[in-house]
Amino acid sequence: MLEQLPLYQQAILTLAALVMFTSFALLAQSRVVPMIHVFAWQGLLVAITTGLVAFDSGKHDLYISALLAVLLKALFVPWLLHRLVTRLGIDRDEHGAEHPATVLLIGALLVIFCYYVAEPISELSASVTRNTIAISMAVVLLGMLMLVSRGKAVAQVVGFMSLENGLFFAAVAATHGMPMVVELGIAFDVLVAAVIFGVFFFHIRDSIESLDVDQLNRLSESDE
Repeated sequence: MLEQLPLYQQAILTLAALVMFTSFALLAQSRVVPMIHVFAWQGLLVAITTGLVAFDSGKHDLYISALLAVLLKALFVPWLLHRLVTRLGIDRDEHGAEHPATVLLIGALLVIFCYYVAEPISELSASVTRNTIAISMAVVLLGMLMLVSRGKAVAQVVGFMSLENGLFFAAVAATHGMPMVVELGIAFDVLVAAVIFGVFFFHIRDSIESLDVDQLNRLSESDE
């Protein structure tokens, strides 16, 4: 089935599978520095996909999107997170889920659910579109799963950024991109969010001497 598709569509599906693989790698990772490295690879894969879509569709504005994806998702945000965890002295701390096997099983079920939801799309479009939409939805849901299954702020931020990668991948692979004004706005939002998260980390550490978000709940319970 895969070999019958055009080479371009095969490449898109391969990149989509690799993006989803990095989402599972993020769920399975317990160390924060390798987690940031995996996130950087995910951003690079999204950027390569954007460049490939630009080459096939002839939309030159997507080359700008690919360049922004490389600069922000694969370079700047991972560099900023790596610098923050080093300055905070948490680069050797555990940031994994309490029950990693259960989290991975839930992630696999979410992927099956996404393919089930995307099944009606096969009647309206090519199979490659159905697959890319299903995988994009899965990356978004896996990012949300990482948000709710991790107690450390840094891991939650990586999950949020991975969720955004899923939305960006869906826009590029399934619809050949958004208007440039919208993409520039999203890129700016990601840049501002990364800086704000950095300030947020230091405020949490100064307030409770930890980046464990669960301790904030304990503080609110003790105040009551």
